[in-house]
Amino acid sequence: MTAVSQQQLMEVFRKACEIELQAFKPGNVSVYAAGHDMTIDDFRSSAEVSAEPLTNPRYTLGEKIYRAVKATREAVGCNTNLGILLLCAPLLQAVQQHGLHAPLRKSLASVLAQTTVMDAEWVFRVISLASPGGLGRAEQQDVAAAATVTLTEAMRLAAGRDRIAAQYATNYKDVFEFAILRYNNQLNRWGYRKWAAVAVYAGLLCKFPDTHIERKYGKQFNELIRTRMEMVDNMLLQAEQPKLLEDTLYQIDAEFKKLRLNPGSSADLTVTTLLVACLEGLPAGSEQAKSINQFS
Repeated sequence: MTAVSQQQLMEVFRKACEIELQAFKPGNVSVYAAGHDMTIDDFRSSAEVSAEPLTNPRYTLGEKIYRAVKATREAVGCNTNLGILLLCAPLLQAVQQHGLHAPLRKSLASVLAQTTVMDAEWVFRVISLASPGGLGRAEQQDVAAAATVTLTEAMRLAAGRDRIAAQYATNYKDVFEFAILRYNNQLNRWGYRKWAAVAVYAGLLCKFPDTHIERKYGKQFNELIRTRMEMVDNMLLQAEQPKLLEDTLYQIDAEFKKLRLNPGSSADLTVTTLLVACLEGLPAGSEQAKSINQFS
């Protein structure tokens, strides 16, 4: 087994979060624009303080998520990264438990198969603590009640209405069978990590409605968002210099934020894709550590 230290995992997690913040994702907070009463510093602080508990080998999976969200709330006073932590924790645990000798998705499947009722209890507590926008009540395994099934089983029950929960139910199908392929293709084409991340974000919103927005507004904005992001996606697929799209992205960003549309689930999946890319590059050793510092 090729061991990976907690320090390495903390660094990789922070870098994935930073690359995503460098990407211009309309409706989201990035280096290009704040929004939704949150700033870029809120997200950077969140990544910084959550990295240690999220990778602490003494904690169970559910406790890692709980303590990482708690640290975030204490640092910035709002929910900046619940979805990111829910998605990234199993991936980091997969590498912690299985090292780099097995394919990442295979190790991830093992982690998801071994979640416990106590993991679900920790996550139910943390969802109530974070109070994500638009969270309603569920007939089965409502987060306001005690958990009676494992975390993965609880996520399966929510998979039809939540894109993050769906990843637990499908062993991160959206990430491994679409998003990481899109990311690698565009990174190879342009050489720019942040623009490859934009391509992931746009592609996800073309394929799937954002469930963070659906929880708040229902389906009323799905067509608007899909139409705008299909335009961006088509422009990106044709662009030799993606930076030339910035004016268009500013216009769409302003439109989304005027309507208070924040495609948060899609942004969370973008961070997750970046984390997968960084984790899969770890065997390159110190050169990988240098390369993930490049955000352009």
